[in-house]
Amino acid sequence: MFLELRSFCCGEKKISLCNPGLAIGVACTDIARASVKFDWSPSIFFMRSCQRRRRRKERLEGGGGARNFGFTGQLVQRPFQGGEFRFLCSGPVAGMESDPERHTLSSLGKVGKSSGEIGDVQEPLINGSHGIPENYSVAAAILPFLFPALGGLLYGYDIGGTSCATISIESATLSGVSWYDLSSVQIGLITSGSLYGALIGSVVAFNIADFLGRRRELILAAVLYFVGALVTALAPDLAVMVVGRFVFGVGIGLSMHAAPMYIAETAPSQIRGQLISLKEFFIVLGMVAGYGIGSLLVDTVGGWRYIYGASTPLAVIMGIGMWWLPSSPRWLLLRAIQGKGNMQELKDNAIYCLRRLRGPVIGDSAPEQVNEVLTELAYVGEEKPVSFSEIFRGKCSKALIIGAGVVLLQQITGQPSVLYYAASILQSAGFSAASDATRVSILLGLLKLIMTGVAVLVVDRVGRRPLLLGGVSGMFVSLFLLGSYYLFLDDVPAAAVVGLLLYVGCYQVSFGPIGWLLISEIFPLRLRGRGLSIAVLVNFGANALVTFAFSPLVELLGSGILFYGFGVITAAALLFIFFIVPETKGLTLEEIEAKCL
Repeated sequence: MFLELRSFCCGEKKISLCNPGLAIGVACTDIARASVKFDWSPSIFFMRSCQRRRRRKERLEGGGGARNFGFTGQLVQRPFQGGEFRFLCSGPVAGMESDPERHTLSSLGKVGKSSGEIGDVQEPLINGSHGIPENYSVAAAILPFLFPALGGLLYGYDIGGTSCATISIESATLSGVSWYDLSSVQIGLITSGSLYGALIGSVVAFNIADFLGRRRELILAAVLYFVGALVTALAPDLAVMVVGRFVFGVGIGLSMHAAPMYIAETAPSQIRGQLISLKEFFIVLGMVAGYGIGSLLVDTVGGWRYIYGASTPLAVIMGIGMWWLPSSPRWLLLRAIQGKGNMQELKDNAIYCLRRLRGPVIGDSAPEQVNEVLTELAYVGEEKPVSFSEIFRGKCSKALIIGAGVVLLQQITGQPSVLYYAASILQSAGFSAASDATRVSILLGLLKLIMTGVAVLVVDRVGRRPLLLGGVSGMFVSLFLLGSYYLFLDDVPAAAVVGLLLYVGCYQVSFGPIGWLLISEIFPLRLRGRGLSIAVLVNFGANALVTFAFSPLVELLGSGILFYGFGVITAAALLFIFFIVPETKGLTLEEIEAKCL
């Protein structure tokens, strides 16, 4: 049970526990006369009642002059800043029922055994190695990844399919409509409508994510995907089509917000990096599928309707799949520890969900794993919902800097701009197929798939930081080559081709998958919903800004100087990664919060 303690009183003597950073052991000589006072404090102790008098002396060694009051305990990490101290204990406190000034104990109940015990004193898992192995079935882990990842597949498909759909809808003979003669602004509304919807979806997620939960948010995203695609495919005029594109975009915003969270919170820590990186693989796979299906349908009358309508079956599968999947156990436990429901019911539901997610191999260890997570959530102080102002303070602020910083740099280091020049670069090098923009997109999409697959295979062995540092270093070299080609080496097209392929490959082993992986891991659980929505908003906002500013910057600076400018930003990104971004490989989400923030 949880006890929030400011001081112990034994008889007339009051002892304030204020030895920061020291282990404190206390053993009772008169438990019946002990009393407890309550208040809030950031300091946390893990303690349990003393059962054997003969062990008191051993436990008091290193106690920093602590007195005897019926418990043993250990101060962990957080410095004393005044106020009370929070304890986890397994024994009752005598006489508490009769004291009217004492607060009621939390209904969290007995906390399960955690890792790394010293004597009988429990230490949190985050201070040691994993106490209970995360047994899981690979087959059971596939579906909790697959259905959320379909949201990424639909996002990628929209990118690829729209590039072909706009060609179809502008054709007088193939559009099948009378309003085919569209201005550049109207075409921009079609292509960017989903992006603006994604921005709104990110804002909506900020307000509803923690209330709805990850699973229901993904179900809502699937519904919006389906409605948006259907409205777009059946649109009788441009206005309805833009509305459909916007609705689909809101689905993108919700899906790209909730999918990384659901996968991160339900995946075993041993393969969490691979699964979240594989979501980026699904985005790229969707892009290639969009280009491929679009190229097949672009010469069909009304082909744009079929291109957009083709995504509706996937949206239905995603919605049904998410309806069948269980809720995130961590989200349920967060609601439990914050008092947003019946404690025992939420805890039992979390155990049930964890068993479904891990499969039969988890055996009888699910309750123990749930208790470990509860212990860790208490240790890192997840009891209070995060306020808006708290997002920008302390460890929440650090997580926001890391998460938003990575996705911002992901977008402003030139990725959309480099791909814009892909066709002309390959054509100048003598590749005749490069005259067809769709073929270029498919070729680059296949390269993206291969390199993302490499990242998926090695991310949990090599780690996040090495992939980021190595990949972004390669991007820096490639941007220097591209800038030099447009300024000095225009007679050496091989330099531009090498630069292009190097950039695409390095991006897909670094910023591409690792950006989404980090923002799903780095935020504390109680901030994860809002923090990730801010990160996704920054991502889509930066994407829109770079897309909007690209053409004016080319006219103002020229292509060569622009690529050099992206190179400077990439160098700054390397410094940011080296000094700010932590390594999260092999850590549980609670360990990341305790050790990295």
